[in-house]
Amino acid sequence: PLWMVVPEPRKTNVFAFTQPFCTAEKSHKEPKTKTVFGSAGRRIPYRILHVINQDGESLGNMHRAEALRLMDEHDLKLVLLRENAEPPVYKLMTGQQIHEEQLKRAEKKKASSKTALVQKELSFSSAIAKNDLETKTKQITHWIEKKYHVKVTVRQAKDSNTDMFMLFDQILETMSDKATYLSKPKAIKEGTSTCILRHMSDKELKAYQKMEKQKNSTVKTDENEDQKSNEL
Repeated sequence: PLWMVVPEPRKTNVFAFTQPFCTAEKSHKEPKTKTVFGSAGRRIPYRILHVINQDGESLGNMHRAEALRLMDEHDLKLVLLRENAEPPVYKLMTGQQIHEEQLKRAEKKKASSKTALVQKELSFSSAIAKNDLETKTKQITHWIEKKYHVKVTVRQAKDSNTDMFMLFDQILETMSDKATYLSKPKAIKEGTSTCILRHMSDKELKAYQKMEKQKNSTVKTDENEDQKSNEL
């Protein structure tokens, strides 16, 4: 038999050029975290700023060097108010102003985090003694100052002629500079009446203070006129 030697096929080297494999995602800017309210120091990243002085008046746009000069000249601190504005808004403030604003923001945050409104309840007889009523009223005032709602229930005592609605008004009068009715006095059943008190809103407080100021001014004017009449 004839034997044929078949040569093995020559191995060839194949070179492939491929893109390098990379698992990293495309870089992107991280969202900016909310800046903590406070002094920005001297490292201001923006060239042009809109500056407000410590009295809340706008000083217009200026170079950061000028803003730093004003800061040093008046011994104040620069505080970033609105970074997204064009140009960013900074305010010149004293250390005390910064501290007070931080406290105010902390209180606001604390108040907004409260999910449930607290309501306290208190009840007593219409024949309550004067000293006991004063104690109850102080407790109600304490709760009102904490911004709680206070439900007050009065039971008509036997042989008592006390007007319970007038009693509610009497209690409210002792704290008229901070409280008002959420629910006005009403009879819920025979011999029992109730109301709910709440703290005034900021708008209501301002209106009350304005009214009291006008009232005091009128009284003072009347007194002056009476004095002039007596002199004549």
